[in-house]
Amino acid sequence: MVVMVNRDFYGNGKLVKPSDLTLGSCRPGQQTTDSTVVFDNSLQECGNLLQMTPDWLIYNSNLRYTPTSSRNVPIIRSNSAVVPVQCFYPRHGNVSSNAIKPTWTPFSTTVTSEERLAFSLQLMTTDFSSPSSVLVFQLGEKLYIEASLDIQNHVPMLLFVDRCVATITPDMDSRPSYDIISNNGCMMDSMEEDSSSVFVSPRPQANKLRFMVDAFRFTDSAASTIYITCTLRAADINQTPDPMNKACSYNKASSSWASVEGSSGICQCCTTRNCATAASQRTQWGSFSGRQRGIGKRDVGSHIEKHGTATLGPILVTGSKSNQVTGAGTLQASRMTAEREPLQLWVLVAIGSVSSVVVAVTLTVAGKCLLKRFSYKESV
Repeated sequence: MVVMVNRDFYGNGKLVKPSDLTLGSCRPGQQTTDSTVVFDNSLQECGNLLQMTPDWLIYNSNLRYTPTSSRNVPIIRSNSAVVPVQCFYPRHGNVSSNAIKPTWTPFSTTVTSEERLAFSLQLMTTDFSSPSSVLVFQLGEKLYIEASLDIQNHVPMLLFVDRCVATITPDMDSRPSYDIISNNGCMMDSMEEDSSSVFVSPRPQANKLRFMVDAFRFTDSAASTIYITCTLRAADINQTPDPMNKACSYNKASSSWASVEGSSGICQCCTTRNCATAASQRTQWGSFSGRQRGIGKRDVGSHIEKHGTATLGPILVTGSKSNQVTGAGTLQASRMTAEREPLQLWVLVAIGSVSSVVVAVTLTVAGKCLLKRFSYKESV
């Protein structure tokens, strides 16, 4: 694992000390320069945690910045930070010996190649032109997310996002949790008053679906990292949009739902939050029990679905942008307090004004008394 850190850590021109940076339990390496701090360590070092998913080996670590004073003074002029670092290694892939190079393609390899479906979630740049390397966001910014289906040699299929839930751990069943998308493709977060979350229309390809979500943090947790886990589904390429196969966003200006494909009528169940349809229709398009069907030969016209989950994170969400945000946040909080309690503020101002007048009058009377006393003594 090689991690390179710009010493201009906050982008404000002030270089951090290499000794203030750690990667897990490891200190910077000898490759550190005047402008870059370099960590070069084994994946099993630094206290890295190994996480296994059906498709990936994930090594998790944290880059920590802990500022210290330079001359034994009891102050610091920068904020500490924790940046999650992850290394992903695929658990599945074709390998072969260099000594044997067959000129034919084994049947088992062909079948696996035709049937393999890989679901994924990815953070994108603002124009969705390329993957984003940013994992740190501020409140008020947007997360640009692309769900995709890598069909490889499989027949074309249509991707749907049935549900997306946010948690503070990779476990989508943990608490606290927040449903961003639910009810088979309803962008429930778009109904919130302070949200502008939406599905992007039109979709770029049948096997891709894009959406934007406003960054947020959990109020009942001190953790500032979130994970977004989505239940994804690959349906027949000729699937007609309906209440069970949709991507709907709420428009607060018109108080109505809009669908990426099909009429807005298929989104009405998002309001009642009951998009389940008759058992016959559910059976027609495959079971939704979550149990994946076994791999087998599949024709173009078959009505078979595939389900999978994909997790995005950890995503670090902060309420500040630079070292000066602490003061700005305090100022904003003071302004909010003043706005919420104007009566108390005016009462305090009035009391202070009256007290000032009383003190001034008292000092004036006392001064006149002293002058009279001094004048009396001089005359005597």
